[in-house]
Amino acid sequence: MGDVQNSDVPPQQTAPTAERGTARRPGSGPYLDEITGAGGRHTPVWFMRQAGRSLPEYRELRAGTTMIEACFDPEMTCEVTLQPVRRHGVDAAIFFSDIVIPLAAAGVDIDIVPGTGPVVAQPIRSEDDVAALPELTPDQLEKVAEAVRLVVGALDPEVALIGFAGAPFTLASYLVEGGPSRNHERTKSLMHSRPDVWNALLAKLADLTTVFLRAQIEAGVDAVQLFDSWAGALSLRDYRSLVLPHSARVLGDAVVSSVPRTHFGVGTGELLGAMGEAGVDVVGVDWRLPLDEAATRAPGKVLQGNLDPAMLFADRAPLDAEVRRILDEASRARELGARGHVFNLGHGVLPTTDPGAVTHVVELVHELTGR
Repeated sequence: MGDVQNSDVPPQQTAPTAERGTARRPGSGPYLDEITGAGGRHTPVWFMRQAGRSLPEYRELRAGTTMIEACFDPEMTCEVTLQPVRRHGVDAAIFFSDIVIPLAAAGVDIDIVPGTGPVVAQPIRSEDDVAALPELTPDQLEKVAEAVRLVVGALDPEVALIGFAGAPFTLASYLVEGGPSRNHERTKSLMHSRPDVWNALLAKLADLTTVFLRAQIEAGVDAVQLFDSWAGALSLRDYRSLVLPHSARVLGDAVVSSVPRTHFGVGTGELLGAMGEAGVDVVGVDWRLPLDEAATRAPGKVLQGNLDPAMLFADRAPLDAEVRRILDEASRARELGARGHVFNLGHGVLPTTDPGAVTHVVELVHELTGR
């Protein structure tokens, strides 16, 4: 495939407007078959951040728009979601959005600053700040739902569509710190100094996250992934007592639990067992932990991962060796009780990654695991 688009649809052309209320019919395909236990024709592959800055067609399309503007433009969102499917031949599309979009939709004054990340105008530090946090209603997500319907209408039924949201802890860390943080000192201080305020904040964010995921599911996504990007900064004790109950409430919602669910965080090797207890089918594993070891920490789960994103910059021989090693570890993980394996990175595609390397990995995994 190389870098050639594998679709007759030009890179900048979006799907026709979908009918309001269109829902995706229950589908199959390598990704859904693997995570539901049916077993697919090969190990499914998709990549976190597969849609985005590593693709020249994305940079061209996004020129002159902010990230938040792009996420509330249904046709642009649809096109960006489809771009890596055409280019790489992945087995699943991840809905193009950002973890802070539900906050922005609810009316929180938040911006995604290039080179920095989400920045909050008025950080949350007190009980009054939590009380003032606006609620999210489904009507505020109509453009998001419209974008999902557009993708559903354009996507090959064999390619799954994954919706996603940020977990309550990670959203809280941005709101409390005011932006990205290396040490999460204000967040941890609030957790321990005012656990009542902390739990009230996470309860509101769990509600908001649930509304965001419901909107995507009702519009037709096949599965969802909950990102707890910063949970790896926590001890297992703090995660279990102050974070897990809120994530479990999101993942246990009747609508959310109607589709397969994945839970992922960075640096969460010590938390994998607890994350698996949150009510998920798939546990994401970053590159620091071998998959066969992950199988013993999160027993009975499908494992997702876990190539180091930096390996996509390596020469083909060492890259191929790493892919083979991960597939071997996945085989051992199955022997240890893992229910399946979804090949992915241990985090997201880095911005300067050669798209050809991404396509090469997809083709190699399909070749090596074809059944």
